[in-house]
Amino acid sequence: MNNNFNPKTPDLEGVRYFSYGASLDPTFFSIFRPSHNIIKRLEGALNDGLVSVPSSKWGDYKGTLIGVSHLDLINWTNRVKWLFWSLTGKKRKFNGVAFYLDIADMLAKEGL
Repeated sequence: MNNNFNPKTPDLEGVRYFSYGASLDPTFFSIFRPSHNIIKRLEGALNDGLVSVPSSKWGDYKGTLIGVSHLDLINWTNRVKWLFWSLTGKKRKFNGVAFYLDIADMLAKEGL
């Protein structure tokens, strides 16, 4: 990204950029456990299973979401997991739809 994509994709004058990062500690059975460990080993950084927190920072960095995977961020939820959690009384920690609605609200308040 630093050597190829970023130099060919400059920021545009007059455009405001916002970003968030995410990190999780994947469980033993998590699909992201192998990739999380590779990113942690190579970059020594928190990550969401696919993107490290330092790599996610661009423009006005709004913060790091803790306990959130890359699939959570794109709202590709594991409905079986949520069903199991609801049956055992465990609460869902991250709601992708609500997160993006909050971002839309923030942008509207900024006049964007």
